[in-house]
Amino acid sequence: MSYDLVVIGSGPGGYVCAIRAAQLGLKTAIVEKRQTFGGTCLNIGCIPSKALLYASEVYEEVAHGLGPLGVVVGKPKLDLPAMMKHKDETVGANVQGVAFLLKKNKVDTFFGAGSIPAAGKVEVTAGDGAKQVLETRNIVIATGSEVTPLPGVTIDEKIVVSSTGALELGKVPARLIVVGAGVIGLELGSVWRRLGAEVTVVEYLDRILPGMDVETVKQFQRLLEKQGFKFLLGSKVTKVETTKSAAKVTVEPAAGGEARTLDADVVLVAIGRRPYTQGLGLEALGVALERGQIVIDAQFASSLPGVYAIGDAVRGPMLAHKAEDEGVAVAEILAGQHGHVNYDVIPGVVYTNPEIASVGLTEEELKAKGIAYKSGKFPFTANGRARATRHTDGFVKVLADAATDRVLGVHILGFGAGELIGEACVLMEFGGSSEDLARTCHAHPTMSEAVKEAALAVEKRAIHI
Repeated sequence: MSYDLVVIGSGPGGYVCAIRAAQLGLKTAIVEKRQTFGGTCLNIGCIPSKALLYASEVYEEVAHGLGPLGVVVGKPKLDLPAMMKHKDETVGANVQGVAFLLKKNKVDTFFGAGSIPAAGKVEVTAGDGAKQVLETRNIVIATGSEVTPLPGVTIDEKIVVSSTGALELGKVPARLIVVGAGVIGLELGSVWRRLGAEVTVVEYLDRILPGMDVETVKQFQRLLEKQGFKFLLGSKVTKVETTKSAAKVTVEPAAGGEARTLDADVVLVAIGRRPYTQGLGLEALGVALERGQIVIDAQFASSLPGVYAIGDAVRGPMLAHKAEDEGVAVAEILAGQHGHVNYDVIPGVVYTNPEIASVGLTEEELKAKGIAYKSGKFPFTANGRARATRHTDGFVKVLADAATDRVLGVHILGFGAGELIGEACVLMEFGGSSEDLARTCHAHPTMSEAVKEAALAVEKRAIHI
C-alpha cells in the first residue's frame, strides 16, 4: 500500500500532523506502538496528571478552603479508587476522541512498532511479530520521549516510580521523595501532598524549575514550602535501597560533603525526559543524531531525504503544544504550503496550585543577551476578582523592550495562570507592545485585569496599586 505520508507515533505531534496532512489532501497513515492513540501525553502524561491535579485540588479545598466562604462541611473522605477511575475515564475519552478524528479524516491506522528499513518504507511490527511494509513518499517521525533514568537506580513502578507509576499508586504514601524539581516532579508531588503525603524534593541545582524566571520561581517555592513541601536543593541522590514496602535514599550535597539517609514509602524519579528514537533504524540509515535528538533543518527535514521529524524527538522544549504546531507546519510544507513555527512564542505552564505560566524571555535571558528592557509587575492581592475568590497569591510580570516597547516576555504566578498566558501569546505573535496591552479593555472583575495592570506598570502607570 502506498501513501503520500506515513507518521510514526500518534502523540500530540503525530496525530495532529496526520490530520492536517489528510485535510490538505495527502493520503496519510499513522503507526502507533500502543493499542491506544495519543502517546505519552494522553495516556500517561499531560491528561491523566491534570485529572489527578484537579481532583486533588477539590479534595484539599473541601478539607481546608471552604470555611472562610461560609460553607461548612464535614471532614472529606478520600476514595482513591474513584479518583483513579476519574483519571482513567478522562484518558479514555481523550484517546477515543483521537481515534474518532483520525477515522473522520480518513487517516489509515496501523498498530505496531514502526521502523524505517529504507527511504520511502515504513515497516510495522505488530505485537504478535507479524510484519508489513508501507510504501510512502514521506515519513514524519513523531515518536516522542521517555523518562530519563537515574544512574544506579532501578525503577520498579512500585516503590521507585517514574511519572507513569506515580499516576497509578494504590494508596497515598506517607513519605514521598521526589528526585528532580522540574515540572513533572512538582506537579505529581502536589497531587500526593494534597492527598496526605509528606513530600521532600531533592534537586541537584540550587533552584527549582531551571530555565524559568528567577523572581517568579523564588516566590513560587515559598508558596510550596508554605503548603508543606520540603526542598533539598544543591543535593544529589547517590543510592536508593528498597524493601517490599519502603526505601532508603542516600542524599549528598552536589558540591561534595557528608551524606544523609532519608526514609521513603515511594521515590519518584523525575529528572527529565529524553528523545525516544531507538528501534527506528536511524543509525543504519545514517540519519544524523545529536544527544539522541534527530537533527533537522528549518523545514523539519532530517539528513535522509523524505524523512522528517517533530516534537520531543527533535530540538526545542518537550511540550505537547510545540509538537502540535510542528506537526501542522510539516504537514503544510509537504502539501506545498509554507508551514512555520514561531519558537519565540511557545508558552510553558506548571499546573500546580497556584500555576506558573511563562512565554518569551526571562529577565535573566534578557540580561545575558544585553537587551535593555522595562519591567511591569502587578500582584493578585490588588485584583478584585482574586480577592473575591481567595486566589491572591502571585503576580503578573511583563517585560518590554526599552527602546521599542515590544513585549519580550510575560511571566504569571497565580490561579489560572495557564489560561491567562494566552492573551500574552497572541499579543507577542503580532509583535505587540505593552502599550497595546495596556490600552486593551479587559472585563471587570476578572483575573485578566492583572495582566493589563502589569502592562500599565511597564510605564509606571498602573491604576490599582
